[in-house]
Amino acid sequence: MMGHATDISRESAARKRILNTATNLFYAEGVHAVGIDRIIAEAGVAKATFYKYFPAKDELVRAYIQEQSRQGRAMTDKIIGRSARESILAIFDLVADAATQPGYRGCPFLNAAAEYPDPSHPVRQAIAEHRLWKHDLLRDLLVADRNAHAETTADILTVASDGLLITSHLDKPTNLRRLIRETVLQILGVPDK
Repeated sequence: MMGHATDISRESAARKRILNTATNLFYAEGVHAVGIDRIIAEAGVAKATFYKYFPAKDELVRAYIQEQSRQGRAMTDKIIGRSARESILAIFDLVADAATQPGYRGCPFLNAAAEYPDPSHPVRQAIAEHRLWKHDLLRDLLVADRNAHAETTADILTVASDGLLITSHLDKPTNLRRLIRETVLQILGVPDK
């Protein structure tokens, strides 16, 4: 029985190593630019081990997107709980926080979506699931903030978020944090101070 638990943890460690290696490479270089052989070599696993967990590269890419979503949800869970409006602003502060990190290459979801143009592809489906979660979270916070047009405002915030994520990567404005805050406050209808 004890040996079985060790085998499972070793297997889990190998899967995690593959996913972590792929995450780093996919984010830094792009999904299609990185081959399976390179992931296998850098993860230090056998080819059979790789295919045991990920029978096709697209399954690994989907797992990468799902893991990015899980991490984003966990970060968001840590900041939710203040007032609804403060929670919305804190969610957008995460964009500014991410943009200041070394090696920042923009939004992993938008980057992957650019490489998978077919909306019916399983990778795009995973991206759509994350985007729907974020949209619905914003909508629910807007309802709690008594926004009369919560659904439409959530749509607008989603579009603004995409634009801010792209700007934070391409332009790297020095005033990004202020720009993000002012954008969200304008959408929420709060006058400039």
